[in-house]
Amino acid sequence: MKPFANEVYLDFSDPTVAAVQKAALRDVRTKLGKTYKNYVNGEWITGNNGSFDSINPGNLSEVIGTFPMLSKEQALGALDAAWTAFESWKRVPAQERANYLFKAADVVRRRRSEINAWMITEVGKNFIEADAETCEAIDFLDYYARLALKLDEGMEVIDSFGDVDRTVYVPLGAGVSISPWNFPFAITFGMAAGPIVAGNTVVAKPSPDSPMMAYLIAEILEEVGLPKGVFNFVTGDNLEVGESLVMSPRTRFINFTGSLGVGLHITELAAKPDPDRHFIKRVVTELGGKNAVVVDDDADLDAAALGIVQSAFGFQGQKCSAGSRAVVVDSVYDTVLEKAVELTKGLAIGESKDNPRITCVINQKAVDKIMSYIEIGKQEARLVLGGERASSKTEGYYIQPTIFADVAPDARIAQEEIFGPVVAFIRAKDTEHALAIANGTRYGLTGAYFSSNPDKIRRAITDFQVGNLYINRKCTGALVGAQPFGGFNLSGTDSKAGGADYLLYFVQAKAIAEKPNAKGKTILETMYK
Repeated sequence: MKPFANEVYLDFSDPTVAAVQKAALRDVRTKLGKTYKNYVNGEWITGNNGSFDSINPGNLSEVIGTFPMLSKEQALGALDAAWTAFESWKRVPAQERANYLFKAADVVRRRRSEINAWMITEVGKNFIEADAETCEAIDFLDYYARLALKLDEGMEVIDSFGDVDRTVYVPLGAGVSISPWNFPFAITFGMAAGPIVAGNTVVAKPSPDSPMMAYLIAEILEEVGLPKGVFNFVTGDNLEVGESLVMSPRTRFINFTGSLGVGLHITELAAKPDPDRHFIKRVVTELGGKNAVVVDDDADLDAAALGIVQSAFGFQGQKCSAGSRAVVVDSVYDTVLEKAVELTKGLAIGESKDNPRITCVINQKAVDKIMSYIEIGKQEARLVLGGERASSKTEGYYIQPTIFADVAPDARIAQEEIFGPVVAFIRAKDTEHALAIANGTRYGLTGAYFSSNPDKIRRAITDFQVGNLYINRKCTGALVGAQPFGGFNLSGTDSKAGGADYLLYFVQAKAIAEKPNAKGKTILETMYK
């Protein structure tokens, strides 16, 4: 087996490559508006509660597709199917489980431009943002498959006092994966594939803003022949379907990526005692962030300004890793602010199919939230750029990239997650003050630090308290296998998606000791080498 390597992004500056992607977009547009089903126990099913439409947020006249609204009974039936499948799936050898993921990765590679096109259309990503996500999905599949083979070797232990000892990892059971719309393919795939390759079965509920991307995952897993019931795809009301699955006494684990409020609510529900449950639910969360890009007085100011703009406005700031605060040391503050403003002015806004730098935000609820924070910002700080809805050729959810200056560290726009194209510039006295400001939120997901001073960089590495820290580069774009992703504090359980420890969240360690028979032999030695 070749060593793991990250998938390489497509170069859309090459006209030939761009033409292939545009052709895929045209093809996808011929398929808009169809009705789709959910995938439960290896069968495609309709919902008992009607249906809902997925809409292109950049062109509200385009319906991506119509999807089922399952009932509570249907959702719990999917969980029952997952438990039934678990009884045989947990006995499937690790190599065989891994092979399903390797095959799925190959299918994603083959359908790459098509998958990109659906993502560009359903959630408004531009070409490179979509392709980077599709690459991440491939990476998750390849990387987790390799991790499963390593996990199958068990924990390294010693034999003691005449016993033969082994500690092996056993899967938890059937669980629920609830994934977000902002990385609707990679995160949804990774959150299901990790538990599955470790021997579990999954009921996956995607965001209602991105059901098409989860449908594609179900289609791919069916194509590679994954046994029925191992992966189940359900859509429907967040309370009737999502909360029912979370609260079920048969849900063994919950893998959630999303907002802090929902994550805390899920954690609370999962912890409630239930006489019908004989285990403590395993809850894995990746939540929000209020991430800072810190610029010291000896930094490369051009690189720092670019890092701020890329971190703040990539995918319109709709990443939990987005740099929504720029903490800049006083002596270079005005210069960095000016450079960031000029770079932002050059960002084109438009419909995602035309591949601009800035496209739409996800829905009207997001517009309302972001614009309300912009109004708060106008009261708290100095609006330097943006602050309005952006004009567009089509009706959609467009907002100008927005920069506020002279923001107090404790201002609401410096403390609360906005999840949109808004960045707050905060002035710091020196390195120590800048790091204190950076650490001064209830989150701890990502951060970036710009400096050319080795001693200051060492200080930042030690004192900047985030799960993912980047030195002299933007604070977004974690790579599977290279920068395991997850945060401190209220940014989640720091489960490090794309890291070597990730599968451990979905298994239990079982220690076994056996005394040898009269011939000095044990069953353990034949079962586990």
